[in-house]
Amino acid sequence: MSKLPLSGIRVLDLTSVIMGPYATQMLAEYGADVIKLEPPEGDIMRGMGPHREPGMGPVFLNLNRGKRSLCLDLKSPDAPDVIRKAIASSDVFITNMRRKALEKLGLDWNTLRACNDKLIYVFLSGFGEAGPDAGRPAYDDLIQGMIALPDLVSRANGCAPQYLPLNLADKTMGLFAAQTVLAALMQQRMHGGAGQYIEIPMLETMASFVLSDHLGASTFEPPIGPPGNPRLLSPYRRPYRTRDGWLSSIVYTDRHWESFLQLVGAGDLWESDPRFRSMTSRTQHIDEVYAFVDQHMATRTTEEWIEALNAADIPAARAMGIDELVGEMERPERGVVHRYQDAEGNWYRGLRPTARWSDSQPQAGGVAPRLGEHTGDILKELGIG
Repeated sequence: MSKLPLSGIRVLDLTSVIMGPYATQMLAEYGADVIKLEPPEGDIMRGMGPHREPGMGPVFLNLNRGKRSLCLDLKSPDAPDVIRKAIASSDVFITNMRRKALEKLGLDWNTLRACNDKLIYVFLSGFGEAGPDAGRPAYDDLIQGMIALPDLVSRANGCAPQYLPLNLADKTMGLFAAQTVLAALMQQRMHGGAGQYIEIPMLETMASFVLSDHLGASTFEPPIGPPGNPRLLSPYRRPYRTRDGWLSSIVYTDRHWESFLQLVGAGDLWESDPRFRSMTSRTQHIDEVYAFVDQHMATRTTEEWIEALNAADIPAARAMGIDELVGEMERPERGVVHRYQDAEGNWYRGLRPTARWSDSQPQAGGVAPRLGEHTGDILKELGIG
């Protein structure tokens, strides 16, 4: 097999919680040597249980595979020498520490680029450093609230505002960060060897992510209506209740609608009812047309609908519970969830990279590192006793 795409790239990773570790795990899967720089107490996510072994909780295990852990007290007298030598041998430095703390510790851009003028310095901030919230801490729940996700859930479901039950902002930001690192490495290698400073603000990035769906009629100047995507905000955009369970399906295109109306014995509506005839009209009457589907889904079982809808080339699948999802993704033909062991023979479930490469396939690393597990090896590589 060819070398992994980022073989030979070293990333000094001073991130914690979810956003940064999610990004750097992807870089590790691509073959980068990711050195996770941790304080003596370790990444806070080590403590989020349940635990079989202290400091090795499931979220930490699933975000830090394939990395090496360097435990270092950044306030110690020896820390600056270690950092200088680590930076000199690194291609990328990525951090989500707050700017004032970085400056106090001598880990700011101006200080580190003096050690390596080719360094790509990636700063993951909560808020744009030029904005009114600069320097404030940010977490997933806070950002979800500020980018209107609880409001959108409330508008769609007629309930109190609620956060989405996953770390959507953190994980999405991790994807943005990994993409940015890859683009910066390509730019550097194709157009010159200079390093650069890159800031990725969480609020502004996630606001753009949400508004690409929901800027809506305020896209136009002057606005021709309120922001929001009517289809996404319909209370009927949800799994449909069947006679014996729940079905995920989307009747979307003109062809889908013509076929669905035939399936439910209402084919004449395709010609006689203008609400169904075009995407524009269906969007204007989205609650009514989705309610029409909802009403008919209750007349058959889930499997009957899956067979009928798939035969008509209308996307449909059984809506799964989270337990079912784990089992489904563990099937060999899916290959997402797999089992692996640590050096002591303990078994774990983990997640594989899902892209399929014909050559140089990215790899899930071994078990996430124990705190400071590789400190001695890394210091030796840096020429430090």
